[in-house]
Amino acid sequence: MEENITKWNGFPGVFQSEGQLATCNLNPGEHVYGEKLVEDRGREYRLWNPRRSKLAAAILNGLEIFPFHDSSKILYLGASTGTTPSHISDIVSDGLIYSVESSPRMMRKLVDLSQIRSNLIPILDDASKPRNYLHLVEKVDIIYADVAQPNQTDIFMDNMRLFIKEGGQGFLMIKARSIDVTRDPDEIYKKEESRLKAAGFRVLEKIDLEPYEKDHMAFVCEISF
Repeated sequence: MEENITKWNGFPGVFQSEGQLATCNLNPGEHVYGEKLVEDRGREYRLWNPRRSKLAAAILNGLEIFPFHDSSKILYLGASTGTTPSHISDIVSDGLIYSVESSPRMMRKLVDLSQIRSNLIPILDDASKPRNYLHLVEKVDIIYADVAQPNQTDIFMDNMRLFIKEGGQGFLMIKARSIDVTRDPDEIYKKEESRLKAAGFRVLEKIDLEPYEKDHMAFVCEISF
């Protein structure tokens, strides 16, 4: 059954179907995580679940900065099994996504996904040790960090310093409970923002991910060169 697909807010490669986000499927007929596939005017789209993807949650909650385009090069930290990377893969159809994941179990699924998505490059490594993959990753337009570690902000900053192009932007998904379960999330967000600014980063946008993700905040950042 065909549905009426329209562009979302002028964001390249992002569409909507009756209020639900979607991306144009790079591999028609192929699901990644059980998402619904819909057709419109001869093209197939994958509905993008905001409860499975923090980037989708940020978009629905009013994200304004969206630097992704068809030839973007991205370093993705904490790629897991590839849910969000797969939608980014749809968007950056002529680009590359260097996808870092430390879990061998998750990496097996990511490798399988990379077999049908040639713009997704899996890297089994620790995102807190970015020099380990310095020889594998070029300078990128965007760094996307979704790492559930107490030092997640430091991991993000270290990778930004090494890999981001001048004028590039970073997306940091702050998981408050991974930093300190005893403190109020708002206090954690303020402290991490202060740390970013003290280290020479500019916070361009902040998006609370409720109700899709509890105690999560998306930061969009630039670094001063």
